[in-house]
Amino acid sequence: MKVLITGGLGFVGTQLSIRLLKKGHQVTVVDHSPEPRPYTPEEVRYVPADTTVKGAWQEQVSHHEAVINLAGASIFGRWNDKTKNLIYDTRILTTRNVVEAMAKEEGTVLCSTSAVGYYGFRGDEEITEEEDPGDDFLAGVCVDWENEALKAADEGVRVAITRFGIVLGKTGGALGQMIPAFKRFVGGPLGSGNQWFSWIHMEDLLNAFMFVFENQDISGPVNFCSPNPVCNRDLGKALGKVLSRPSFLTTPAFMLKLVLGEFGSILLEGQKVMPAKLLKHGFNFHYPEITGALEEVVGNSG
Repeated sequence: MKVLITGGLGFVGTQLSIRLLKKGHQVTVVDHSPEPRPYTPEEVRYVPADTTVKGAWQEQVSHHEAVINLAGASIFGRWNDKTKNLIYDTRILTTRNVVEAMAKEEGTVLCSTSAVGYYGFRGDEEITEEEDPGDDFLAGVCVDWENEALKAADEGVRVAITRFGIVLGKTGGALGQMIPAFKRFVGGPLGSGNQWFSWIHMEDLLNAFMFVFENQDISGPVNFCSPNPVCNRDLGKALGKVLSRPSFLTTPAFMLKLVLGEFGSILLEGQKVMPAKLLKHGFNFHYPEITGALEEVVGNSG
């Protein structure tokens, strides 16, 4: 199968390219960098482009049977109007341009990323794909992002909306920001520590993508997260144990909000999200528990 990945030079896209190549697929990556990264597999065909702008790159989209849409500016950092516009535009405009360019043929599939932030903040409520969206900024971004992707379904494309939890992997992501704090003995709960943390190990994320490709009856929203979310405090304890570092020093809520503004509030809330659709279709998680996942990812990093 010919697969095109937008935003394919990033944390997830690089690993996904490697997995697809191992499965015998042909991979084209579209990203904003003028050149591929040193770690980009040589077999990948690379197309540099600003995907928020219509252009020649769209011609490549129509030649592929599957498109994985990962493009989007990072949400990590202090938000201002410019940052929020970038978060929004890189997702919505890219998805709109991808859908416009896709071949509208039977068998074509679009896996378009979203996030568990779609659901907003629900406290201890257990959330499946059936739940309505939240009403905060990130939820609004996810709603518009998904609606752009679902327009392809009106043209006969099978569309799967992959709502990511926090991805745990060896080469970056959330753990890349958390581990240094723990190694300096300042890792620990954020605020109350009671907020839920919906996560997925990179291996399970990659396998979930393959699972969706291979199961033609899977479409619509699919929660890509472990069946065992943890609260922030328990995440800190598990990570501290794996790294042999203390995890009792709390970061006060007011400090997070002072340093990170609106984004700080995101870290102090959470969602208890369940992968109901994956489980219903028989998907098996290699790393369903947080301790085993962390031991595999950072067990030798202490």
